[in-house]
Amino acid sequence: MRSGQSGSVAVPVEVRLSRVYVRFYAELNDHLPRDQRQKAQEKSFLVPGTVKDIIESLGVPHTEVELIVVNGESVPFSYVVRNGDRIAVYPIFESFDVTAELRVRPQVLRETKFILDVHLGKLAAYLRMLGFDTVYGNGFGDAELVRISSEQHRILLTRDRGLLKYRAVTHGHLLRETDSRRQLAEIMTRFDLARSVRPFTRCMVCNEFLTEIAKERVRAALPTRVVGAFEEFRQCSRCGRIYWKGSHYQRMQRWVSDLVTGAGVQAKESHYEDFR
Repeated sequence: MRSGQSGSVAVPVEVRLSRVYVRFYAELNDHLPRDQRQKAQEKSFLVPGTVKDIIESLGVPHTEVELIVVNGESVPFSYVVRNGDRIAVYPIFESFDVTAELRVRPQVLRETKFILDVHLGKLAAYLRMLGFDTVYGNGFGDAELVRISSEQHRILLTRDRGLLKYRAVTHGHLLRETDSRRQLAEIMTRFDLARSVRPFTRCMVCNEFLTEIAKERVRAALPTRVVGAFEEFRQCSRCGRIYWKGSHYQRMQRWVSDLVTGAGVQAKESHYEDFR
């Protein structure tokens, strides 16, 4: 150091990144690039975060995850990762029970109710046709969808991966299929809905229950051909839409039966099966 100068010389500090190794199983790989599927991924970080943050940074929404195992032990989303952790992430289990393990999701909802993202109007109608309480509006923004899902304890269905990463969303599903009928079959399997199906009990337009109504009370609103051909009618308590067993009722009934049988269980009998 030269005469008359004071101070110290800065010494570079080597920054060492921490690393964890993450492996996703089964259909969680759908969220990953093809070259990263079915194998452990190395994730580097400077400041430790939660395992939830690590999982979502790799592209998998937390609503798709059922169980997280770190170094052989199950952990919650709030677990703070440490250097060298080996993390195994599993999807929803349908074929066996893991209740003895720590699940990261909240408990299963007592009642299966849905809210659907925009562009899923046909799927909403199909879910209502099967009797499921389904909220849908093509004007809902992300914030409104998240709020309703959280406040009303509804499962959020969407094709927008980012929407399921909101912390307030506890139950949701990213639809893989694009065809509405295939989406319905996907949901039936994903949430094991076959035992809960009550076909033709709700209005497909506004989601309210249908109730029996005497023919004479709705005669004036019916087409002439319907008045002479049908005796049993149901009406929506909200929008007033009238339903009866029209020409395509049998076809729809067979489709519902095939759908439910494909999911593994026959639908239970319903007293409100009238459908136009």
